[in-house]
Amino acid sequence: MQRAAAPPPVYYSAPSPPEPPVQRGRLWRVLGWVSIALSVVLVGGSLTAYGFWRRLDGQIHREKVDDKLGANRPAKLNDSINILLMGSDSRQGANAQYGTELGERSDTTVLLHISPGGAGAIGISFPRDSMVQMPSCKKSNGATVPAQFGMINAAFSNAGPACTWRTIESLTKIHIDHFVEVDFAGFKQVVDALGGVEICVPRPINDPKAELHLKAGRQTVRGAEALGYVRTRYVLGDGSDLARIQRQQAFMASVVKKATDKGMLTDPGRTYNFLSAATKAIKADDKLTLSVMEKLASGLKGMSAGKVRFVTVPTMAYPKDKNRVQFNQALAEPLFQAIREDNTPPEPAPAPVPAQQKVKPVPPSQVRIGVFNGTAEHGLAQRTADSLGERGFKVVKVGTVKPAAKTRILYGRGAEAQAARAAIALPGHPPEAWAKAKPGYVYLIIGKDGAKLSGGGPAVPKVAGEIRADRDVCSA
Repeated sequence: MQRAAAPPPVYYSAPSPPEPPVQRGRLWRVLGWVSIALSVVLVGGSLTAYGFWRRLDGQIHREKVDDKLGANRPAKLNDSINILLMGSDSRQGANAQYGTELGERSDTTVLLHISPGGAGAIGISFPRDSMVQMPSCKKSNGATVPAQFGMINAAFSNAGPACTWRTIESLTKIHIDHFVEVDFAGFKQVVDALGGVEICVPRPINDPKAELHLKAGRQTVRGAEALGYVRTRYVLGDGSDLARIQRQQAFMASVVKKATDKGMLTDPGRTYNFLSAATKAIKADDKLTLSVMEKLASGLKGMSAGKVRFVTVPTMAYPKDKNRVQFNQALAEPLFQAIREDNTPPEPAPAPVPAQQKVKPVPPSQVRIGVFNGTAEHGLAQRTADSLGERGFKVVKVGTVKPAAKTRILYGRGAEAQAARAAIALPGHPPEAWAKAKPGYVYLIIGKDGAKLSGGGPAVPKVAGEIRADRDVCSA
């Protein structure tokens, strides 16, 4: 269910903070093989102790894309990692058995966001039928494809992975760090290396076109059978692209669950065989080097299936074509913002609190807090107030103050427990009593050193139909 918007702040006649406020502010289809790339990232940490990475690294085909991304890219705001995952339906080489269509298309576009320190991961699917504005792109032969409006998967056809990368950045304003591409043949090899993946179907399936024949209920599929399952469209669901997305996200979740199973991670031989098959199946950017992968894997050692989820960008009907969709910006933008502003977690050892401030914190709902911006960053107080509101705090005032060097949490008489709760949400800023404060109120003055909320930036909003990798495959 979509998270309800935080209630607007109520403005009380509380006394001014030390520096008086001067103004008030306020897919497409997801083909399951994308999970191969995701699993390479999540499982890789188990190999760092065995020294196998260098051998695996030589199996990855890499492509230079820096010169095709342009200069006007979103800034990298934090230590999170964003990897663009694409499933190619190329029919060249080993993929020729799946048809003779010319060229390449990306029927799969997923942005994998990994929070700082491996705190969690979310795969955001972009429906292939989404009508979007695409920027101009440079092809590998130097030719330029002009900017255009059309289906989002046309970007890959126009100028390859770099064009899809450039398009997603322009639509979301999220900085992407790397890309990984996987094809049909590689998908089958990796599923087999896993020993199959568990699925659950509501009724027997007989689809000659997809070469798929399944019994009803829980079962394990391998190779060609698994590929048929993720490719079939009309024998499961209502035949729509969006209905297929959720089913195939469930498949990705099952792959992640299997790949991160303790039995897999504690067996170096099984892990190596899986990753060997996976690295042979992928293409990546040339900056996704061995050292980068080792660093990434080391930071993800604590990652589990329960910390991974999949969502689809919220869409709405495209008025000019009932077979197409467009982004629902009112719902999509909070999702994109949460990804952009996923900040580095606070230091694990907070500064000691004076004895008189060691009080039992009250719930956020009991904290009446005013938020004031003492920096030149436009909208900072409002964004912080919104985040506090999402966490249950009762924001009573939002405004600006004269420039402040340091962030401070001030409180009035009787608000020690409320200030203690605010200090938990905003670590590194010990609460200070303020004689002029209105009794029972807390004041947050944001200085040049910032005000990072514990656990990162804005919480990723709930998205209808999201799937977690640790769920039961036969759950509704």
